[in-house]
Amino acid sequence: MKKVYTAKEMQAFLASGRSEGDLPSDVILTPTARDVLRERARGAGRDGGGGAVSAVRGAGPEPSTPDMEYRWTPGSDPRSPQEIARFFDSPPIRALKARMVDMGRRIWSKNYVDGNGGNLTIRVGDGMVLCTPTLISKGFMTPEDICLVDLDGNQLAGIRKRTSEVNTHIGIMKRQPKAKACCHAHPPHATAFAVAGVAPPSCMIPEAEVFLGKIGIAHYETPGSPECARVVGEIGVDHQAVLMQNHGVITWGKDIEDAYWKLENVDSYCLTIWLASQIGGGVKTIQPDKVKELIAIRQSLGMDDTRAEWKECELCDNADFRPGAVCPAPAGGVGAPAGELDPAAEAAVRAITDRILSELT
Repeated sequence: MKKVYTAKEMQAFLASGRSEGDLPSDVILTPTARDVLRERARGAGRDGGGGAVSAVRGAGPEPSTPDMEYRWTPGSDPRSPQEIARFFDSPPIRALKARMVDMGRRIWSKNYVDGNGGNLTIRVGDGMVLCTPTLISKGFMTPEDICLVDLDGNQLAGIRKRTSEVNTHIGIMKRQPKAKACCHAHPPHATAFAVAGVAPPSCMIPEAEVFLGKIGIAHYETPGSPECARVVGEIGVDHQAVLMQNHGVITWGKDIEDAYWKLENVDSYCLTIWLASQIGGGVKTIQPDKVKELIAIRQSLGMDDTRAEWKECELCDNADFRPGAVCPAPAGGVGAPAGELDPAAEAAVRAITDRILSELT
């Protein structure tokens, strides 16, 4: 597999005295690694090209990406009702509640939910999860509406009743430690694929390969049931975006923003694939060797991908995907096979034509 350089690795590479010209010809650079090279080039220009110039100039902190992941010390969960109450009202948890309220407005304003649909969760301890309440519009929540439950779905704190579907989120969190937050909603384009029971094809758009990976599909079970939690939880181990057949979509990430982004990604991807399949001429795929490069970038960003060990011939197998068909009108009229004429219809047309002509003469 080709080498992938992140920003940190590129900084170490340049610090060793090597330059861009020393990079292997087939190396893959992440966007932040390219930023490091551009900064190096700008610095060299200001420095007149003489001497080594630091890839990151100035005395300030090293550039970074936002990190909203909630981290806790294992074994530190509060136990008594008083400890739980203090934890639930602590500044870090209040900040997470406010973020969940903001996220609720975003999924509602994007028309990803209607009525009281959808729910959000953030894991905040070995055995604790913040979740949205039941029977409240996600577009009009307040921080006071957020609930706290344990990993069995039992409510620990909050004035509102927790959503019944929290156990589906927990089903993923129990099986996949990297799942620190989940978003469930009904974005229309992705949900259409779920209702059709069709998993979106792979190898179509680079961003989807990097940020979503392969989209999973879980067969239907009653929402909120133990069976639904088990089925979705099992599929969610290896898929950060799961279509819940005849129901909706659930995505997970290291934080609630990350999970929400994937919800946007999957609906946009499904919309694009649907539109492309209707244009005609078929849909094109990225070459499997290029998809390998995208998987490597995904892994360099800290996201696992079971396809890393797949053979190239397995990566873009979309044999189960059947784009919507465009059916031309039969040449022989309704009911006649395309390209053939219906003798009875032809005889009727001839008889009517002859009668009209005879009346005109």
